[in-house]
Amino acid sequence: MLTATSITNNQPTTKTNCYHCGEHCDHQDIHIEEKIFCCDGCKMVFEILNENDMCTYYNLENNKAGISLKSGKDVSDYEVLEDIDVQKRLIDFENDEIVKATFYMPQIHCTACIWLLENLYKLHPGVAQSKVNFLKKETYITYRKADTTLRDIVRLLASIGYAPEINLKDLDEDNPKRSKASKTFIYKLGVAGFAFGNIMLLSFPEYLGLNKTIDGDFARFFSYLNIVLALPVLFYSATEYYQSAWLSLKQKRPNIDIPIALGISVLFLRSIFEILSQTGAGYLDSMAGLVFFLLIGKWFQRKTYDTITFERDYKSYFPISATRRNASNEVQTVALTKLEKGDTIIVKNQELIPSDAMLIKGRANIDYSFVTGEAEPIRKKIGETIYAGGRQIGEAVEVTLTKKVSQSYLTQLWNDEAFTKPSSDFNLMIDKVGKVFTIAILIIAAITGIYWLINDSSLAMNAFTAVLIIACPCAIALNIPFALGNALRILGKNKFYIKNTDVLERMQNITNIVFDKTGTLTSTSKNQLIYEGTTLTNYEQHIVWTIVQQSSHPISQEISQYFQQQQQDQNNLKVDDFQETIGQGIAAIIDGNRVRIGSEGFIFNMEISNSRGTFIEINNQIKGYFTIKNTYRSGIEKLIIDLQNRFNLSLLSGDNDRERGNLSTMFLPQQLHFNKKPEDKLMYIKDMQTNDKKVMMLGDGLNDAGALKQSEVGIAVSENLNQFSPACDAILDATELSKLSLFINYVKRSMTLVRISFVLSLIYNVIGLSFAVQGLLEPVIAAILMPLSSVTVVVFGMVSTSLLARRMKL
Repeated sequence: MLTATSITNNQPTTKTNCYHCGEHCDHQDIHIEEKIFCCDGCKMVFEILNENDMCTYYNLENNKAGISLKSGKDVSDYEVLEDIDVQKRLIDFENDEIVKATFYMPQIHCTACIWLLENLYKLHPGVAQSKVNFLKKETYITYRKADTTLRDIVRLLASIGYAPEINLKDLDEDNPKRSKASKTFIYKLGVAGFAFGNIMLLSFPEYLGLNKTIDGDFARFFSYLNIVLALPVLFYSATEYYQSAWLSLKQKRPNIDIPIALGISVLFLRSIFEILSQTGAGYLDSMAGLVFFLLIGKWFQRKTYDTITFERDYKSYFPISATRRNASNEVQTVALTKLEKGDTIIVKNQELIPSDAMLIKGRANIDYSFVTGEAEPIRKKIGETIYAGGRQIGEAVEVTLTKKVSQSYLTQLWNDEAFTKPSSDFNLMIDKVGKVFTIAILIIAAITGIYWLINDSSLAMNAFTAVLIIACPCAIALNIPFALGNALRILGKNKFYIKNTDVLERMQNITNIVFDKTGTLTSTSKNQLIYEGTTLTNYEQHIVWTIVQQSSHPISQEISQYFQQQQQDQNNLKVDDFQETIGQGIAAIIDGNRVRIGSEGFIFNMEISNSRGTFIEINNQIKGYFTIKNTYRSGIEKLIIDLQNRFNLSLLSGDNDRERGNLSTMFLPQQLHFNKKPEDKLMYIKDMQTNDKKVMMLGDGLNDAGALKQSEVGIAVSENLNQFSPACDAILDATELSKLSLFINYVKRSMTLVRISFVLSLIYNVIGLSFAVQGLLEPVIAAILMPLSSVTVVVFGMVSTSLLARRMKL
């Protein structure tokens, strides 16, 4: 970073660049010791960082690590954030202690930005945590209400050059496609294209081999114009490559931008030498073309990635639904995408609050552990706000949505670090290959340059720069995000929703598949329920219907449907002290009556290995019990038989073994395990993993949350329930379970296509290098071929996975 070399108590005499942002200083009277600043804003940011011992920030980037504050927004312009209504539209979550908010910051451009924004807690004690999503240029901030306010947080961000882009008008609109494309990038592409076209135009005398002796002065004038046109390409359009190359060197992690930056520099310097010494026309057209085509390749990559991200974030990411009460007081199950602001929904025990809402009925006991990490439930009163991501613990409640469902926010919860499993070996291999590849290219380029300097110096420049440009590990790195990203999109359209590409990579190594029974293999909506015992009065039926209405467990829902017709016009009974013991039963006081419904062991408070069914107890009297004649999902037997040929299967059921006979036609005797509690399922999977087994678990997402999280791939099977569990890696619509084998085959073949892409990339590099080292490849041709290879890999990955899906009828 350039700084002044001589400072006195008077105005500094040596021109320099701003110590913070690197921009040229028109004046030099703003300084601290030897450090010169272009404006008071940059000086203030340096003072803030220096006071908090955070000047490491300046060591993380090139000479423009900071954001210029010359034309920055006055930090006093945020009075509107004091308004309570405005705050409600901006924040994601709030309780008595903390507030969470998401800010879009278009200024985020490098690792230094990420470092500074994720260390905000050092600048202000009120900031509890901050995380940056670099691709979306978003920062998720958690702050303490007792120590700061939303306005102070925004003022802090603005004071260090990262003023959030806040458009209050857009907050109430469902406009997920709002443009977040970097205008700076478009300007850089435009400048490079303009310069490239005009340099080629001015170079036509060279291309046509015209006689320079006739108009030598005219030709030299054109050459000097070319230099003027090339300067903004070098110092503006190509800056991203220089910054990235410099940062990778400082972090000792070589990347592809190093040879690219070196190639651009060599082309420019050699061109300047030839033009000024009048020994040649230079290669400025090649340099401008190189930058232009590289930026086109990057634009294509960003555009494709944004398309994939948009579809995953906003269209149908979760197959979960909600129970909505319409204007006619009728209850219906609807997809989250159909919920609107102002809708009233019923939220049962263990169900997720899909959007910010106001409590209008019932006693809410909200578990915000998915949002805050704290599992202590919070009581809410009628009229209070309940934030998206909370889970109701206790009786069913009714809420009115105050915001439209934000599936991108649910996605953020799903991808929280607490539920992220280690990265795959495949990704680690790609990182290593990219590093080794870059070092190897630098060595080959150096050897090539030295060889041709000795044997034919006229070819040395072309050969050296062509090697640096033509060899590109970008294609290797692009395989996973684009080919597998497209695979995720296709699977999502088939109602199989997968968290990220790491899950696909783990799926290909699966050796064991474990199934839950109830709600997974069986269809709760088609099961036949049989009641045995004392005939229930209408009032007792109403009591039973009321208590099961509070639970989202599949058996509770079946019993609810059993009594549904008789209870439609009944008045609601008061529910007190509702409790649900996962995998065992429910209990509550309904209209003053103590009611318990559950397994035989739960009712009689004892260990029973073979429960007869689901018992009903009212006021300490056993009324009878329900037995279920299970209806297995369509195509499930064919699925199990197909999977038996390739995987070791197991069934872990919390129910008794009455279904052993039916299941024995699909599973081997040693694969069937009954009367398993949630903790038993978890231990079963751990035992398999100690024997080097890779496990896929399919369950309902509630009883099996621990097992889903422990397994290499945990799949929650959903059937008209708001059963979202961050512990799972994928959500499968229950109607598509019979396609599981097909989905696994598609994933494995998609991974094969990724490997084929690697081979294509390797072939491209070998062929390209063979021409480059011989001096047979012009730099501008290499500049075209390099992004073309990346585009080819992206197109191959997306088209091949799409054609594969069509061939497999997905």
